[in-house]
Amino acid sequence: MRVINVGLLGCGTVGTGVAKILIENRNLIRSRVGADLYLKRIADIDLQRDRGIRFDAGVFTSDAHHVVDDPDIDIVIEMIGGEDIAKDLILKAIDNNKHIVTANKSLLANHGIEIFQAATKKGVDLAFEASVGGCMPIIKSLRESLVGNHIKSIAGILNGTCNYILSRSTDEGSTFENVLAEAQKIGFAEADPTLDVEGIDTAHKLAILTSLAYGMEINFNDIFIEGISSITPMDIVFARQFGYTIKLLAISKNTGDAVEARVHPTMIPFDNPLSSVNGVLNAVIVSGDAVGDMMLYGHGAGMMPTGSAVVGDTVDLVRNILSGATGRVPMLSYQMENIRNVPVMPIDDISIHYYFRFAAVDQPGVLSKISGILGDYEISIKSVHQKGRQTKGSVPIVMLTHLAREADVQKALSEIYNLEVVSDKPVLIRIEDEDGYDD
Repeated sequence: MRVINVGLLGCGTVGTGVAKILIENRNLIRSRVGADLYLKRIADIDLQRDRGIRFDAGVFTSDAHHVVDDPDIDIVIEMIGGEDIAKDLILKAIDNNKHIVTANKSLLANHGIEIFQAATKKGVDLAFEASVGGCMPIIKSLRESLVGNHIKSIAGILNGTCNYILSRSTDEGSTFENVLAEAQKIGFAEADPTLDVEGIDTAHKLAILTSLAYGMEINFNDIFIEGISSITPMDIVFARQFGYTIKLLAISKNTGDAVEARVHPTMIPFDNPLSSVNGVLNAVIVSGDAVGDMMLYGHGAGMMPTGSAVVGDTVDLVRNILSGATGRVPMLSYQMENIRNVPVMPIDDISIHYYFRFAAVDQPGVLSKISGILGDYEISIKSVHQKGRQTKGSVPIVMLTHLAREADVQKALSEIYNLEVVSDKPVLIRIEDEDGYDD
């Protein structure tokens, strides 16, 4: 039986999960694949930590080049994270004719085209299922299962930290700051949560998905990104009263000549399946012209779920090696010569529905002034709700709109903010509710 040697770069949380599966389930994998996957070498800066696994003697090295330069290693699994060092090591491994598995979404979002082109030139495969959605097979679905579909749209919850915070805030009425502190204490959020809570991690993943879905160059810098740190319990309560849940969504839509690609807190109706995805779970809905809507749901992070996706990728590459079929499935779903530069629509040009909340001085005529400015910018109001006094001297006025253009909305809100009768910056939350309005 043929032995396929595997090298692992990085043995932290997910890397340990990968090693655990490859070692403890080695016989299972051998019986399914028809080859023996041998974890020959692991590079990590911590050579002493007890990872709860029995490794072969001499498997660890502190020098990553002992992995990427080893002529006997067939597949290199990159679990280091970050961009600079990981990029250099992956490119070196590719140059040494090694196949690559990675979960590094930030690297692919920012440098993916260069890496994919290098792999194509060398005739090696690069697999990256675990870069988006953990154990959910969204990459495989777009590259293989949905190959006969024109993808119309993608909407997903792709960050467990944000989903946990919003779920807890919705269930308990807790503030963002309090839930974040609890999430950090139990390990659901990083000590520096910026990449997660400001939507950057989600945008990395959306950049990868848009490329796969529409045959376009990876476009992270063009994605509109807004995080969840400004979401308040008050807005969550109002959303629920109107039949909505607030989620941080990655949204992409194919408009024909361009693509929408945006990440922001979004109100979705209770009957949207994503509204019931809570805690640290992830989910994504893909709409294709043949399949309609398809939803994947599962753990988007963690040692074993992500490790499972990495091992699944590794096995795919082993099967390609055994059959001599390198390049059988295009890495970016489309052949490289068919990858296009598709423009991403600026957020200002997008027309959707909106939720507004104004902190207004409690006196007559305020509502007419706000409504007048909105009317000047052709923003049509669907409903208005004025609640009881929340803070001394001001009352919340909440509005839901019909379709409105983002650029007009921003200009109107800026003008409203400058009114003497408005005591705080207006709150805006976008609504995805295609069936809920008669526009």
